[in-house]
Parts: sequence; C-alpha cells; structure tokens
Amino acid sequence: MKRAPAGLNRFLPLFWALLLMGLGLLPGCSTFQPSAASTTSSMDDTSSNDTDARKRARLRMALALNYFQIGSARIALDEIKLSLAADPSFSDALALRGLVHMSLNEWSLAEQSFSQALALNPRDANVMHNSAWLMCQQSRFADSWPLFASALASPQYGEKAKSYRLLGLCQIKAGLAPQAETSLVKSFELEPNDPLTRYNLALLVFQRQALEQARFYIRPLNNSELANSQTLWLGIKVERRLQNQDAVLQLASQLEKRFAQSTELGAYHLGKFDE
Repeated sequence: MKRAPAGLNRFLPLFWALLLMGLGLLPGCSTFQPSAASTTSSMDDTSSNDTDARKRARLRMALALNYFQIGSARIALDEIKLSLAADPSFSDALALRGLVHMSLNEWSLAEQSFSQALALNPRDANVMHNSAWLMCQQSRFADSWPLFASALASPQYGEKAKSYRLLGLCQIKAGLAPQAETSLVKSFELEPNDPLTRYNLALLVFQRQALEQARFYIRPLNNSELANSQTLWLGIKVERRLQNQDAVLQLASQLEKRFAQSTELGAYHLGKFDE
C-alpha cells in the first residue's frame, strides 16, 4: 500500500486524529501528523498460486482500501466483510479491518482484528506495529512496548524508521523523555528528512537546554515548505536562547506573513517565550 499524503501543514489536538491512520498528540508535546500507519506488506501483492477464493478476497479488499482512502470507512468495512466471506483466512483483510476500526475509535474491535490477523500470520511486523500503536492510544504502555520490540526485531520489516518514530512518541506520552529521544534518534538515522521526527527531537532537546542540537533539527525544517506556525515558533525560541536576534526576526517575519492568525504569532507579540 502506498503511503497517504502526510498533511504536514498543520498540527493536531490532543487525542486521536486521522488521515488514514493519524496520530494523537502527546501531553506537553505537539507533533506533526504522520503518514498512514503500516499495513500488511502483501496488500498490493498477488500470487499466481492464489485460490479462486483468495483472488475474490483480494479484489474485495482492494475495493475496501480504496473506500478507506477516500474516508468511507463504513463502506470499507462492508467490503472487508465480503472479502472475509470469500476467504476467512485472509490475514491482510483482518489487518485492514483493524485499521478501519482504529480510524473510528473502535478500540476493542480493532484489537480483535489485529489479534486475529496475528494468529494467522504471527510474523507480520506491520500488524505488530499497528497493534502497538493501538495500545499506545489507550495508554496501555506495558502492552505496547513488546509489540514495538517484536516489529523492530523482524529482519524482513522495512519500516523501522516509522516504528522507532511512533515508539518515541509513545514514550513521550508515557513520560519517558530520555528513552523517547533515543528512539527518535534511531528513527532520524534511518530517515533524516522526516519532519515529524525532526520536530519532536528538536522539542525534546530544547526542553533539556541542548540548544545547538535543537537548532540542528529544527532549522532545516523551517527552511523547507513543511514549516508551519509551531515549527517556526520553536525555531524562534531556540534562536532567542542562542541570542541570535537576526534569526529570531527572520523567523518571526515568516510567522507573520504565513500564519497571521496563529496562536503562536500572538504568543510572540506577547513575549510568551517561556510557555
């Protein structure tokens, strides 16, 4: 499955938000909305060895995925039901059903679907990743950590940067800032241009007064088209602490021109740099 557009021009409020699979903000730490959560790696694959039942199931699941991508979650669930009626052992359909239920905040149904998918395919690291994030959304951290660890330990898993990223954000939510920084650094090493990782690393190191590190992470983001009011505001606070007034004024000018109605611009004019 291809990733959905990340929608990186805004930040989200505290709980659950959705693109295909959005990301709830963490207390005291704003985060970018990431791209879609992982789906099973074989969703776009077909096999010459498929039975007729599996081929019918794949077609129905492809329809379900299309409906899900355009925001028609209930219709997607109807198509997944038909997919599973054709082939009840199709773990990819169960995994997709879990994602759809997550998008509807139907936590117990999502957990049931992921559990069924893993029972059929215990080594599916994508489902482990999604199940881990489901646990995190419910603050079930003790259940989340082993699932993240199992996904990351899979040698075939190709989205470790994403799992380290969401593990880090989950650790922030759990109040584990040092562990979160370690996880996000691992994500950054694998995918250095991801804005979600850059912003959260900048914020974490800024909070522990590592100002040059914070500048290292946030400046490229603010020099890109992905900058928004919160990245610019963090950049302003970093440069102000570093006593670089020219950079402060340059970032403030961007904030005023591009986000004139933002709360961050209001905070800048009121001098609320320590909030």
